[in-house]
Amino acid sequence: MTSTDLASGARAGVTPLEFRETLGRFASGVTVITATDGETRRGMTASAFVSVSLTPPLILVSVDHRAHMYALLSQESVTHFGVNVLSSTQKHLSDHFAGRPGPEEAVPWFAHEGLPLIGGSVAQLVCRKHQVIEAGDHTLYLGYVEYSRYTDDDPLLYFRSQYHELG
Repeated sequence: MTSTDLASGARAGVTPLEFRETLGRFASGVTVITATDGETRRGMTASAFVSVSLTPPLILVSVDHRAHMYALLSQESVTHFGVNVLSSTQKHLSDHFAGRPGPEEAVPWFAHEGLPLIGGSVAQLVCRKHQVIEAGDHTLYLGYVEYSRYTDDDPLLYFRSQYHELG
């Protein structure tokens, strides 16, 4: 199958449900991608996050075109975004930013040079948009890491559509 076949929507193997179920067998950390829309702080839960390069320091996050964060990150005026690796105690924040029903949670926001980040996270990264790549129904945002901080707390894990903890 050629890239033209893929772009035209020709069936290429598995269905979306099969693909989702299969990739659900890959344990991942849980992140919240953050950015600002003027004075309003925005966040989106994402498990499609990966480190790309140490030199230069690059990461990648994949954002669904239906997500509010896609509309925000697509704006040329939005030059930076945050990545917050959630701790094992922050399941409620993952649910909150995934839009799952439940009580409104007080988000422990803090700002780094005007960019909203989430306190209590295992790690935070501030990234400058480096490259934007269209990929099917998602857009890949390659970020150049300009700032990072971390703790030794345990991360929140996601596996087979459920939260897990280390140990």
